[in-house]
Amino acid sequence: MSACNDDDGGGKDEGSGKDKSSEAAASPSQSPAAESSPSAASKSPAGEDLSVPGWQTQTSKKHHFRYGVPGKAEKWKVIGEDTALSYTDKNGKPIVVMTGTANYREGGCASSPNAKAIGEAGKGQLATVGTTGGGKVGSLKENARNWAGNWGFAAYGGEERKPKIKIAEVKPWKQGGINGYTATAEVTVTHHRPGSCVPPKAVVHSIAQKLPDGTMHGWVIYADQGVPKALTGAEIKKIMGTVRSTDS
Repeated sequence: MSACNDDDGGGKDEGSGKDKSSEAAASPSQSPAAESSPSAASKSPAGEDLSVPGWQTQTSKKHHFRYGVPGKAEKWKVIGEDTALSYTDKNGKPIVVMTGTANYREGGCASSPNAKAIGEAGKGQLATVGTTGGGKVGSLKENARNWAGNWGFAAYGGEERKPKIKIAEVKPWKQGGINGYTATAEVTVTHHRPGSCVPPKAVVHSIAQKLPDGTMHGWVIYADQGVPKALTGAEIKKIMGTVRSTDS
């Protein structure tokens, strides 16, 4: 399968082991930016308000997504829109990169499952949300699947400690001005050891949309499972329920 991601360094579709096209990688940026606040521009074309009162709003103008996460009191941190999170291969080349991100319970662990992390990635957080993509290779359905698999692979072991990835059937996604697809990857961490800092399992969800210019863009959440304070399925579903297009 092809992957369509100008925010990563190309290579393989790690979720399936098949080759994907190489595309330009974004350079990690640490420039400070103000945290996003709830926005009035949060309604779908039908007028449905997808924002949640008291939640923080993150916007990715580059990838045309807007979404919400719980407030600071619930240990969520919205990161500057242009700051990049990345995991690299053994040669230091990005496998995956995302921008327009937010972390849940950052700094909870001194170590991370994958030390090959750049920017705000790998800081002991229990979940991360962000946006990626921008290329035109492959179908939108394929890209939804690949984003879920690739983030599960990179964030929970990478090449040296390959996790087991199981990707469910890709399903249509219609919400907030997005007419695309969603995919779910279940991750089993193969280098798990007892303790709260290396989860035995994780889950990754992607939402893929295609713009009029033919470029494809993804929204991704990856979350530790089986550790204290891990996000529940209901909490993840509520966050996904806020995802909308910035063009809506």
